[in-house]
Amino acid sequence: MDESNRASSYLDEPPNSRLFLVTSKSITEENIREHFAAFGEIQDIWVVKDKQTKESKGVSFVKFSKSSQACSAMEEMHGRCLAEGTKPIKVFIAQARSSGSHRDVEDEELTRIFVMIPKAFTEEDLKDTFKAYGDIEYAIIIRNKTTGESKGLGYVRFHKPSQAAKAIENCDKTFRAILAEPRTKNASADNDYVSNPRSEHSGNDPGSNSYSFAHESSSYAPGDTWSSDVITRCLLVSSRVAVTQEQICGLFDLIPGMDFCQMQRDQYGFSKGQVVAWYNNLGSAVYAKEKLNGFEYPPGNRLSVSYIDDGEDRTSPVGKMAMQLVAAQMMSMVWNSPSGAQLMKTSTGYTAPTVPQKARVQTDVALPPQKKLVASDSVVKERLFVIFNPSPLPVDVLEDVFCRFGSLMEVYLVPGRNVGYIKYADRKPAHDAIALLHGKVINGIKMKVMLADPPKEESHKRQRTY
Repeated sequence: MDESNRASSYLDEPPNSRLFLVTSKSITEENIREHFAAFGEIQDIWVVKDKQTKESKGVSFVKFSKSSQACSAMEEMHGRCLAEGTKPIKVFIAQARSSGSHRDVEDEELTRIFVMIPKAFTEEDLKDTFKAYGDIEYAIIIRNKTTGESKGLGYVRFHKPSQAAKAIENCDKTFRAILAEPRTKNASADNDYVSNPRSEHSGNDPGSNSYSFAHESSSYAPGDTWSSDVITRCLLVSSRVAVTQEQICGLFDLIPGMDFCQMQRDQYGFSKGQVVAWYNNLGSAVYAKEKLNGFEYPPGNRLSVSYIDDGEDRTSPVGKMAMQLVAAQMMSMVWNSPSGAQLMKTSTGYTAPTVPQKARVQTDVALPPQKKLVASDSVVKERLFVIFNPSPLPVDVLEDVFCRFGSLMEVYLVPGRNVGYIKYADRKPAHDAIALLHGKVINGIKMKVMLADPPKEESHKRQRTY
């Protein structure tokens, strides 16, 4: 379907019926249709392509006629391979086009429905009515806090988004079932849904399948048991906005050695906005905290990462120093990163002995000698766009590499994405950098280096010049 005809079928009706796919660039519309058609009526498939090269960007959208179909496809296809030799795909429910949000919808937001019920209904009546659509985690009736009388409103949380979607689509219309809206502004870890029933229900405990980690899962706060000076193998990850366990665990699992990852929930099954990640060695935990504390995920939301008790005995100063020394030595030997030097210093002021370091830049490319950067307020004559695979190189490593061609002004990494920009005060050094570095591997990271689209104002000047 061409772009002009896409709009009519690409609207977000019904809600949550559109999927966002991250795939290999070789995956075609035919590949997607072949695997996703089994879940229901596909109204449209859009493979996002580069405007200049017409090459797939590895991102696609699939629009179904029903939200239950989209949710089922997401649950079944996430992590599958669509063609031999390609990487597993990632599948999410896409955000509404009219939404002001810059993130895609999380699974947890799709499992709870809000219903209008007869005032005579009990929690068991509510469960019995909706259990036909799937496994129910809990059902809550909202009651008057003073009299205990039902307000004729309730919540039902299912285990899967597709179950909640089927309940909304197929239940009796008198229930007026809708998806329970998450709080999108001023959300807190303790109160993440609008009209949160925890302050209004009658006290019935719907139960929770959350795992109590080390202590009761009531609260993990940085410094409650250990001061932030102490390094442990266990991290507490806090987020201001709603994130799923799968998203956070997938992010922290990029660091080798993660043994355990669990969302912290209260007794009613509501997320506290905290995830516990446990590594099997100190080096991985230190590296994860160093790299991901303050990392924007989703974009605009900075994660907070802190150490918490992992059960090890560190009551003696010698024990603390030994653990810090082990962590620092592991980091210096295992990870070739500019942040490694910072990890050698613990917050107690102890500095581990230095060990021989590999060269900061490792590559088979014969690089020119280093040159000084020019003033950052110089006139930009050329900008380069760089794509990193699998992850960006540190800024100081990039400066080390790209300054060697001369006239380098600035290196900028786009937060939360594997891309960046390189600014030069002259065009020739920029073109020399492309010729030498495009497609090459630096410190294990493959780079695609190309000319960036010039700003509109600069583009107009060039048109007049040429």
